[in-house]
Amino acid sequence: MEYQKWVYCLVCGNKTRVRLRKDTVLLHFPLFCPKCKKESLIDAEGFTVRLIGCKSM
Repeated sequence: MEYQKWVYCLVCGNKTRVRLRKDTVLLHFPLFCPKCKKESLIDAEGFTVRLIGCKSM
């Protein structure tokens, strides 16, 4: 049974520094990827992540 999962960048697919738990709810969260240097605006509930927007840094 998994209690936590890493959030992967929705642009390049690499692991970010954010982990989700099953009971985590994020609304309009700015997710930054250290590899591709892009910031994505996401919504997350449970282990489902949905992209809202993306911009380059």
